[in-house]
Amino acid sequence: MSDETPVTADRPDSPIHTTGTDHITIWGSNEEDTVAFYRDLLGMPLVLRQPNLDDPSQTHLFFDTGDGRILTVFVGDRASNRGPQRGGTGSVHHLCFSVAPEDFEDVAQALDDHNRQYNVFDRGIFFSLYTHDNNGLVIELSTDKYDIPDDRRGEVLAKAQELRVEDGADYAQDEHMKAALEELGLDATAYDLPDAASGVGGVE
Repeated sequence: MSDETPVTADRPDSPIHTTGTDHITIWGSNEEDTVAFYRDLLGMPLVLRQPNLDDPSQTHLFFDTGDGRILTVFVGDRASNRGPQRGGTGSVHHLCFSVAPEDFEDVAQALDDHNRQYNVFDRGIFFSLYTHDNNGLVIELSTDKYDIPDDRRGEVLAKAQELRVEDGADYAQDEHMKAALEELGLDATAYDLPDAASGVGGVE
């Protein structure tokens, strides 16, 4: 890993500046299984259904992920495939959706109730739960460890990165988040989250 590329919350000197994520679209299997996972289990309202305008033989489902940002899925008459997704350059590794910290343990219980396997990790600067959708796509459900204002989140992460590098640590840890919040003058409260494995995949 290289630390040569600068990490900062400042906007780059680029010809385009995005204003946020509007939607992400994935290939799905069929409407019934897709709605069962994203609406009935994860609680995303189905807010729009129409033909795929580029291929009317497909149906285009729009789900509200919770903050007005949209996940859309192309579905048709296809069987779900719970097997592993094909990896490699250009493929999607996983999708991550946020959940409220006070609901984190209830989320795990709901997955237990639906006989879905999952792993929970303390990722140092946030908490993550990993499961799979009806087609084997990795779905991460994460929650912040501190009540950081949304408009300061990038700034906090960039400061934690700066402190991580100064510390010589291989990855940003809770201590770097605490120090970043203190340096930026943010009085963020730590959420009460369960103990979990570090989940750093062999990184020291």
